[in-house]
Amino acid sequence: MSSHSWSRRAFLASSAALFSQAGTAAAQETPAPAAAPFRNPSIYRFNIGEIEAFSISDGHSLIRPAMGMMHPEIDRPVMQKIMEDNFERLDGIPLYVNILVLRKGKEVAIFDAGFGKGGNSNWGWFFDALDAINIKREDVTAAFLSHAHIDHIAGFVLNDAIAFPNAEFYCTQEELDFWFTKEPDFSKSKRDKGELPGLTRDNRKRFDILKPNTKTLKHGSSVWGGDITLELAPGHTAGHAIFRIQSKGESLLHIMDLAHHHLLMFENVNWTIAFDHDPELAVVTRKKVYAQALSEKTRLYGFHLPWPAIGHLGPKSADSYVWIPERFSWGS
Repeated sequence: MSSHSWSRRAFLASSAALFSQAGTAAAQETPAPAAAPFRNPSIYRFNIGEIEAFSISDGHSLIRPAMGMMHPEIDRPVMQKIMEDNFERLDGIPLYVNILVLRKGKEVAIFDAGFGKGGNSNWGWFFDALDAINIKREDVTAAFLSHAHIDHIAGFVLNDAIAFPNAEFYCTQEELDFWFTKEPDFSKSKRDKGELPGLTRDNRKRFDILKPNTKTLKHGSSVWGGDITLELAPGHTAGHAIFRIQSKGESLLHIMDLAHHHLLMFENVNWTIAFDHDPELAVVTRKKVYAQALSEKTRLYGFHLPWPAIGHLGPKSADSYVWIPERFSWGS
């Protein structure tokens, strides 16, 4: 072997080793790209008479500590046992965020709008879902607010502007009055008081943005050609509203935040959650609505119940019910 041949091979070998080491170093220094956030705006289509309806998941959250948000405290061991017996997770209460959308001809109605777009990939899926069912934000003609907690109202505002510019924005005067009172009364609520000044400030800003499109509705008022009726259901907030939808002999009652959990909020209607502004009034309202729904075998929809959140109430005993979810159907 000539000295020239040996030098050339040695050079190639040493060069290959050098580039290999450089590539390895580069791979070590360059972090792998982060996985794209998983967003799953689940959509379930069903009908209420002649109205096309969609149950849309805006996302999810987990309330911690699970029993720490439930009251009265003395009943928490019973609540814990119920959760265990039903194989429910015990580290927190899963909070579903379900948005009801109705379409009738060229009219589109939405009931609350979720968290809105933001940096948390766990929620804010609603706008993606609207795209999937070919509904533009400009197509929405009626927007109903049940109450002004962030998971219900935030999505009505986008980039400091009205998210659904062509929609009438409906809410109760009681809800507006509460948030614009000089000092909103949270004295009966068991929620974290530290977050309330910011919540109040943000809600006033949102309502101011929405003011050009705002119309207030009273208990029993009907709109959308008589298909949608607002019913005042106070306690969770002062102006908390639920909505009864009727078409061609079929109906659906959207109970909004009367229930935050499919077991705990039905097993004993006297149990409350810390988010209630007036727990005692919330119990009175819940008893009235549940009793009527059971008596009339009303089909129900829940903002925080397991998606797609459609079902009925079954009886257990006095002041105790069971949530009976409606089976999934894809048209047959």
